[in-house]
Amino acid sequence: MARNIEIKARAQHFDQLLERAAQLATEAPLIFRQQDFFYDVPRGRLKLRQFDDGTPAELIFYQRDDRDGPKASYYTRSPVTNPEAMHALLATALTTRGIVSKERHVYLSGRTRIHLDRVDGLGDFIELEVVLAQDDDEEGGHAEAHAMFKRLGVSEADLVPVAYVDLLNAEDEPKQAA
Repeated sequence: MARNIEIKARAQHFDQLLERAAQLATEAPLIFRQQDFFYDVPRGRLKLRQFDDGTPAELIFYQRDDRDGPKASYYTRSPVTNPEAMHALLATALTTRGIVSKERHVYLSGRTRIHLDRVDGLGDFIELEVVLAQDDDEEGGHAEAHAMFKRLGVSEADLVPVAYVDLLNAEDEPKQAA
């Protein structure tokens, strides 16, 4: 499985982060909308991702810890030629856990992908993915993620430990009286 080091935080000053990411990037950003359909699986996360810019849909399985700060994510991706049929199949065989729709700005800086996301129903976020080669150690990726967040001016207080779908589902849960 491929792997990267991920770190996510709330983007308190989205426009400033766009400017800072552009200064660190080696080329112009990719900007598109995407929709992720998450399914209940016994371990990890499974999502069907669709794009609005003509990029082929893909099925993505990944595993990572839910905790603040940089964490290793192990993933595998497969192209999907008929996303509507795939969603119907997966929704029948598994339970649809949630749907995440977002506008994503992707900047590349070295081996790091900087994602600035406007997530429907949640707000603004920044996520880094430090792509690791097979022989790369995770500690170097962790250090790189921390250094990049520092360069971008992202506060540790804004770190988010879970996936967007988990945040959306937490907002939908009924509040319990104390």
